[in-house]
Amino acid sequence: MKKLLSIFIVIALVSCNDQLGEVNKPINVPTETTITGTLTEPITTLTADKQWTLKGYVYVADGASLVIQPGTTIVSDIVEKGALIIERGGKIIAEGTSLKPIVFTSGKPVGEKTPGDWGGIVILGKATTNRTTEPTIEGGIGRPYGGTDDADNSGILKYVRIEYAGIAALPNSEINGLTLGAVGSGTTIDYVQTIYANDDAFEFFGGTVSPNHLYAYATADDGYDFDFGYRGTVTDAVANRDPLFVDSGDAGNGVECDNDGTGSPVQPYTHPKLNRVVLIGANSSTALSNHNLGLRFRRATQFTMTNSIIVGHMKGGFSLESNETAQFYKDGVSKFENNNVYAFDPTLNFISKATTILTNADVKTKALANGNTETAVGLDLVTLKFPVWTNSWTRFPVKGN
Repeated sequence: MKKLLSIFIVIALVSCNDQLGEVNKPINVPTETTITGTLTEPITTLTADKQWTLKGYVYVADGASLVIQPGTTIVSDIVEKGALIIERGGKIIAEGTSLKPIVFTSGKPVGEKTPGDWGGIVILGKATTNRTTEPTIEGGIGRPYGGTDDADNSGILKYVRIEYAGIAALPNSEINGLTLGAVGSGTTIDYVQTIYANDDAFEFFGGTVSPNHLYAYATADDGYDFDFGYRGTVTDAVANRDPLFVDSGDAGNGVECDNDGTGSPVQPYTHPKLNRVVLIGANSSTALSNHNLGLRFRRATQFTMTNSIIVGHMKGGFSLESNETAQFYKDGVSKFENNNVYAFDPTLNFISKATTILTNADVKTKALANGNTETAVGLDLVTLKFPVWTNSWTRFPVKGN
């Protein structure tokens, strides 16, 4: 009996160790609160009892994990502007709570914070893209991403705020609030807000991750940008623009979507699936001129959008901008169903720049036949801007605070 009991204890201990997994790996809690260079330890933990500073580009290497406790604040060095890059095979475990969100923000004092004070968060995975050669991520980072594992797991971002990100490391190669390069479906991204991002709030380069509860508040460029064969689902998301803040050199849209930069037919096609998304434009006659469209589907992209509201955008609501994109919509490969569209100028609710395939009138007729509406009921902006799921983890500052 004693022998059997001993065998049982040994088996139980082995099983317990297997389940603990990464918990049993060495944990490195830095003695300094400034984080620089490349993190290579199996687990590095940022604790909530300290404020941490990113100094320059900080990388989480293949095989390493960065764990961030709920309620932790991470700021950027003011001189050597920081960015956090999770490389292929690395992981971030940043799981805040509604009452204790994890905050990445500018290192400047309140009242002096500026869009582009630091880089942002970049996660690179092993999922597929439509690139024929291995791509490297933009923003002066130069790290590769992509592979063949669409179920790849890069970790968890949950109840996280990303504020005042988006430095322009190179011309036309900025870092976004949150950049996702070939991130796989095993990754959890839920309840993430960007605030005053100096480029896009959320940009997806390929991959299959399906995030929920995203909030793009006061973005310079696009709220959501999809490229290079992204094929995930975004559910419960908001983009809410500031009329007096927009990229001075580019047009700011609610959604911008391309198969790639040249509109080539390379596969897999970019095909985001968007459900219960609210896109709120500048909606003001005094808005800056680069506030643009609610939905900009162009360059041979496919798309699915359902149960959403696109309201108050200055230059139009739903726009198809290439022959291939229009053909996908005409043929039913792309779907636009049960949405409400009401642009600042409602004569621009439905736009086609591929008039040999579909005219503006054709797009409107097809849209209205598929459960879509164009009514001003969507202009109840207070309700739209603050859906119940935003709760206590979001904030809506005046620029600089």
